[in-house]
Amino acid sequence: MESTLSLQTNLYPHITPAGAFYAVANKSASASRTLLANILQANSNEAITQEKLLQWSETDDVDSALNLLYRLQRLEFLYGGESPAEVPALQDDTLQNLLPHMSDSQKALLIDQDGFYFANSGFHHEAAEEVAILASEAIRLSERHALLIKNNLNIYQNAWGLCDPTGQSELTFFPIYIKDAKYILVTGGTPQLHKEAFVQLVRALYQTADAAANLGNAL
Repeated sequence: MESTLSLQTNLYPHITPAGAFYAVANKSASASRTLLANILQANSNEAITQEKLLQWSETDDVDSALNLLYRLQRLEFLYGGESPAEVPALQDDTLQNLLPHMSDSQKALLIDQDGFYFANSGFHHEAAEEVAILASEAIRLSERHALLIKNNLNIYQNAWGLCDPTGQSELTFFPIYIKDAKYILVTGGTPQLHKEAFVQLVRALYQTADAAANLGNAL
């Protein structure tokens, strides 16, 4: 049965904070993550067309791609805008400038897959090093028990946190899976990942991963 959906042209795809989080919070592949991740990596000045939608969806089936796009719109993971999303060029201080927006206390860290922090806002150096080790160990533990957490407990979140008696997080570890790389975002205080700054952070991490891959290929 053919889809009755049609693509509205002359619009630019915008990923919402919820869509960006869904795209990178889990390393398991899915059609939804593929589309979201490819849009996050695409040139923001590219309007959505049927050709682009098929390319981003990594499929030749137009109906399947349209239904996927519609489903993600219904979930409010993305929307079409009349102007392109603002994507600043990656600079040496891009991640550093975005980190304060990740927490109400402006305390946040970015940790690489080797357990070293490479961007810091609000943490003293010595504390940042120790927190980086703690976060890496917590996420490794989470990955080791992923089947228990997901299949037995029906919990589909990968973040770990230290909470007060009311359940409010005081320190949270968010794994972020970008292509073959894994980063960990640490937030002190209440996370603020529902803001546009988180989308910019994810885009910047894709650019960071690409730059690291290109450097590795050059060597």
